[in-house]
Amino acid sequence: MKKIMSMIMAAMVFLTIGTGYVQAQDKTSDSASELPKVYLIKEITPENLVKIYEALGRKAEGKVAVKLSTGEPGGHNFLQPTLIAPLVRKMNGTIVECNTAYGGGRANTEAHLKAAADHGFTAIAKVDIMDADGEVSLPVKGGKHLKEDFVGKNYLNYDFTVVLSHFKGHAMGGFGGAIKNISIGIASSGGKAWIHSAGTTKDVSKVWGNLPEQDNFLESMAEAAKAVTDHCGDKILYISVANNLSVDCDCDSSPEDPRMGNIGILASLDPVALDRACTDLVRSSEDHGKIHLIERIDSRHGMHTLDYAEQLGMGSQKYELVELK
Repeated sequence: MKKIMSMIMAAMVFLTIGTGYVQAQDKTSDSASELPKVYLIKEITPENLVKIYEALGRKAEGKVAVKLSTGEPGGHNFLQPTLIAPLVRKMNGTIVECNTAYGGGRANTEAHLKAAADHGFTAIAKVDIMDADGEVSLPVKGGKHLKEDFVGKNYLNYDFTVVLSHFKGHAMGGFGGAIKNISIGIASSGGKAWIHSAGTTKDVSKVWGNLPEQDNFLESMAEAAKAVTDHCGDKILYISVANNLSVDCDCDSSPEDPRMGNIGILASLDPVALDRACTDLVRSSEDHGKIHLIERIDSRHGMHTLDYAEQLGMGSQKYELVELK
């Protein structure tokens, strides 16, 4: 009888009402198997970063672009090179970035490479500022704001993309995760202006004085992300590290200190599911400090990005959360 009960317990699937996930221990469950998997490891270590990558079952092959934020000079919450080095080296990846559209310490290639070196990234891998020699256009299918997305010219040199994101808040988007990293992150400097203006201008000197309605910006961000995912097909995967959970982005030179503790490392083949899982775990956390990050997300209508990305067919906000030990 005890053996039968233990087997039943092992096969149970727990539905969590009010969030996007089904937490399943039974991998054969029909309801769970139809959903994208989001893997979670609570302990943030270099070894676990490699472990969660391997759990995805999709090997990064060929010339691999590892898209992350090298961090604005003055900031300190970005993913540390010591944390990511084993993963980047395992896939022989090149760290890729594009120049910013807001000035600061990464607005041109020379300054950007200096910031990457100062923050320790050039010591662990080659760093490619992809729009150093211009940009190229990727088509946006089904967008209502953008018909094309402008990315760094060198992006076309890569066979596979690893989207290695630091999940945290963001002053304009509410939060920054996988979708922001592949949209604004891979966009050229002019492409960033194009997204922020909802397809009105690529002139970085004009964009900030004439911003669109908030939802139009969020939808443009999702559309640009879809251009990248369409380009990549199945040659892309997503890993997000939810630590140093400031309400501010790594693009901020003076970010507010985190008010809540770390959540862990999450990974998925679905960027919508991954971003939703990160926000769900913030909301379900027992850490009272979460109220600051939740306020940032909701005050910017940040969840609309995921609603629209799902509408575009980029992924699902319902997912199976699989915790790895």
